[in-house]
Amino acid sequence: MAEPDDLYTLRAQFWMGHYNLCLDEAKAIARRPMSPNLKLEREEFLQRAAMALGQFDKVVSAASAPGASASIKALGCRATYETSSDDEGAKQQAIDELKTLLADNEDSPSVQLTASHVFLQAGMTREALQCVHLGSTLEHISVCLQIYLKMDRLDLAAEQLSLLKQADEDSVLAQLGSVYLAIATGSSTAADAVHHLSSLSEQYGPSPLLLNLSATSHMVCGNFEKAEEALDECRSEFTGEDVDTLVNTVVCYQHMGKGLAAISPILAKLKTSYPNHTFCQGLERVEGAFEREALKYKVAA
Repeated sequence: MAEPDDLYTLRAQFWMGHYNLCLDEAKAIARRPMSPNLKLEREEFLQRAAMALGQFDKVVSAASAPGASASIKALGCRATYETSSDDEGAKQQAIDELKTLLADNEDSPSVQLTASHVFLQAGMTREALQCVHLGSTLEHISVCLQIYLKMDRLDLAAEQLSLLKQADEDSVLAQLGSVYLAIATGSSTAADAVHHLSSLSEQYGPSPLLLNLSATSHMVCGNFEKAEEALDECRSEFTGEDVDTLVNTVVCYQHMGKGLAAISPILAKLKTSYPNHTFCQGLERVEGAFEREALKYKVAA
């Protein structure tokens, strides 16, 4: 499962959340001689980076172009799903189209990977795992690891991390896999995650992904001041408006005992910008339950 070097930097930038740098790299190597398979992979990462930056229309357009590959069409389905948060019919249609692409392209790791991502978002954990459980690529193994963490199966996640390290111990995905597992294991190993993330940031530069993972690692260690520093850096160096930064800031502020004056504006921004995020939906359910209970004890005027 050796990775060719032609797209090494491209993959690394994408996996660490440097999406603009990934786009720049994809354009820089566009004319470099490479095999058809690598050219297609370059195009896939280009479209994935565009989607990560919210440029869904570009991805849909590429998927609709004549001669688009199955992997690009699958990314188009994902872009459609991402932009259909309030249209259950459109979301189901995107899922159905992905299932058809899977059936027609059983040997396509890229289609399997994209389908797994969409199925996870749709709450179809079993179907998502079926797409990647054979681990035919490093990304398959990485997603499988994260699914097992979602299922609270740290033992199985550890097995996937071992497979990642066997395939390429120095790969970015192996290092990120170590971070995810260390955070999930708890305070006894979260310091290892901090170390891995520091190394990655020193080598490739900080990104919102790396900074949010650092903040999470520090919070698991109980060091909320360091977590706040990482989140402050994310807000100052980047937009700071992404959902992970907002959610982590709320959690960090709560642990630090900061009042509603600091937390309420962030919650308002979350509810306005990301109303369908699981955090906001969970918060809405809790607030609704509280209001219903409060009515039972309301004193008549």
